[in-house]
Amino acid sequence: MTVNDRLSLSPDAARQLATATKTAPQMRGTTPRYLLRALPWVDLKSGVYRVNRRRTFVLGDDRIATHTDGGSPRVVPGDLRELPYLRDAEDSCLNELAGAFTEVNFESGQVLAQEGDPAERLWIIVQGRAEKRVTGRYGEEQLIEVIGDGQFFDLGAWSREEPTPYRVKALTPGTALCAERSVLAALAERDERVRNSLTAYVSGNGVRPGGEVPVDLTAGHVGEPDLPATYVDYEDAPREYHMTLAQTVLRVHTRVHDVYSGDVDQTRQQALLTIEALRERQESALLNHPEFGLFHNVAPGQRVQTRTGSPTPDDLDELLSRVWKQPSFFLAHPKAIAAFGRECTRRGVPPVTDSRFGSPLLTWRGVPLLPSDKVPFSNGAGSNGSAAAVGTTEILLMRMGEADRGVVGLRPAEVADEVEPGLSMRNMGTDQKGITSHLLTAYFNTAVLVEDAIAVLRNVEVNNYHDYS
Repeated sequence: MTVNDRLSLSPDAARQLATATKTAPQMRGTTPRYLLRALPWVDLKSGVYRVNRRRTFVLGDDRIATHTDGGSPRVVPGDLRELPYLRDAEDSCLNELAGAFTEVNFESGQVLAQEGDPAERLWIIVQGRAEKRVTGRYGEEQLIEVIGDGQFFDLGAWSREEPTPYRVKALTPGTALCAERSVLAALAERDERVRNSLTAYVSGNGVRPGGEVPVDLTAGHVGEPDLPATYVDYEDAPREYHMTLAQTVLRVHTRVHDVYSGDVDQTRQQALLTIEALRERQESALLNHPEFGLFHNVAPGQRVQTRTGSPTPDDLDELLSRVWKQPSFFLAHPKAIAAFGRECTRRGVPPVTDSRFGSPLLTWRGVPLLPSDKVPFSNGAGSNGSAAAVGTTEILLMRMGEADRGVVGLRPAEVADEVEPGLSMRNMGTDQKGITSHLLTAYFNTAVLVEDAIAVLRNVEVNNYHDYS
């Protein structure tokens, strides 16, 4: 058909006169950022947030680190200060004790220590997982806890030359380092400081690491007894949190802004996308930063190992027992939440779905599970380069808010050229090429007010599926 044969204007020709309906630039990396939305934010006027606490006794991370030397694991001598009576020991003593540890490989199901047997060796789990079980009052077996990489047992029985109070059975193949009791005895014999500290520990006169300094009180008295006098002591050097930041320079050519900003402001769209990226980086830092990240600020007593690897209702109940004072929410990788859902389906207890932040979210015991792809997820190598199981992650449980002594987000009360709370966009001028630069800065931090405000479930496996046919 020729042009003269056409009876109406063609769509191709008409499209030249039409104006397309345009979307704003889309960004695949944008996530809901539930953590930033759920955190209660404290606006700081001074730029420093000091967390004052009651005085507590010294506490480490409840782990003894190891390293590989010539293909064999070795104890890091300085980390033996995790043993309470070695906190002030000389380096030479620590080196001697570290050198006395020998490597032991074990298989799944192997009994590492039998209840009631003499505790002749101190065990440090280098890699693997084991469970502690004890015989109950009526002869039944009771599970105490599951231990994993870096944890040790049984310090009390080994130090006091007492029987092992529980049975330890390996759940996975792994490697451990063991030290004989005779090595500690010889060390205490030669070093007076170690001997005195060990004697205090064995006699029970030593302080319990991690506990708060007690306040003297009486209750239930009759008559007119003398009342105790007391005071509440504070930490001499409370932790201070300073503002950290995520920052970049956005560059837009003046020609692009002037000529192509008819319906869409090019500078504004560039800024919005850059702010999205800054907020994504901010959430990642709040979780994973080695100094203030939440995963790196969980107290030793708040770390839980999975029972079977997959996240089960029992595991999340154990987390709730650690953060039982008004828990706010779980935070987990989407794959971990899916794995938890499968375990619930297998048991016939599907979790309830509730609407939070405008989205349907799974809950457990009424506490929502917030997904975040910023949660560490291992595909075969740990964050520090160490070996890790394929498909493992962690799950956080937190209590929120200053009033409840929980977790809070920190940001400045006001910054110059602020475009969002705690985020500024400052014009840096135009260079000789006609490119305008804008400095975008997001200031933030997070703080855990007391230790029991946060707990973590570790070594969560997400690759287990079940056949329901």
